[in-house]
Amino acid sequence: MKFKLSLACAALALSVSALAQTKWDLAAAYPASNFHSENMAQFATEVDQATGGKLKITLHAGASLFKAPEIKRAVQGGQAQAGEILLANFQNEWQIYGADGLPFLADSYDAAMKLYKAQRPMIEKKLAEQGLVLLYSVAWPPQGIYTKKPINSAADLKGVKWRAYSPATARIADLVGAQPVTVQAAELQQALATGVVESTMTSGATGVDSKLYENLKYYYDTQAWLPKNMVIVNKKAFDALDKPSQDAVLKAAATAEARGLAASQRVNTETLAKLKANGMQVLAPSAQLKADLKKVGDTMLKEWLEKAGPEGKALVDSYQR
Repeated sequence: MKFKLSLACAALALSVSALAQTKWDLAAAYPASNFHSENMAQFATEVDQATGGKLKITLHAGASLFKAPEIKRAVQGGQAQAGEILLANFQNEWQIYGADGLPFLADSYDAAMKLYKAQRPMIEKKLAEQGLVLLYSVAWPPQGIYTKKPINSAADLKGVKWRAYSPATARIADLVGAQPVTVQAAELQQALATGVVESTMTSGATGVDSKLYENLKYYYDTQAWLPKNMVIVNKKAFDALDKPSQDAVLKAAATAEARGLAASQRVNTETLAKLKANGMQVLAPSAQLKADLKKVGDTMLKEWLEKAGPEGKALVDSYQR
């Protein structure tokens, strides 16, 4: 009888333990080796440790759970409890999401952080309306232009098949006369190998991830903008956690944000060196190319402000103050 009772007690303890443990899926679009993914993996480990195993977060990198454009909706709908999104991808949904994809508005890490501080309260409010919670955000390294042939001015991009991954990158293509082709990061290498794409504007980190040096020969370090990835969580899933677990998640998120910024800066230096080591020419843009791109940036900011209305003006005013 005692043996049966102890077995029953053990089973009950196991079932209570199972009930007490919460599991989250974290959907991400970039490879497991990308610094954003490595940062998320560390975030998940720290949450596990801080909650004593009560909250287990499983990272699904490389678009293995959902493709990049699907992640936000999947988290909103509860198909994944958490996800990482590239904010600029959602500019068509709400213009403020695209502010960090505007060329030459914020063109350094310090400027990008200043813009983020102005953006964050607005974004948190919008996400809350959409049933989401912002955990943390990390900027990509500055964006440059990859090409097969040398370019000295925007005119050299006319007719070139240009990989677009956001409304902003598609608009840049329009303004310089390139042909925009929408290709996600996970499919970029194949698109280059098959000639679907022959130019793109992205970071040194994505250049190394996608081995762009295998198909493209030049990288122009224009430092055009530093788009942000954001890690978000379904609000119902977050609210269902007990207070100590919520606090542990938010603390780990703040740590991940600071660690991610340092990693981005380090990766920028390292990846440009790797591009060079693999035979790519890493060059500063010519004065003419810089002037041409500045005009593109001015046009896009004017267009964005018209679409974004008073909210957009308030954001830019706050940022430029």
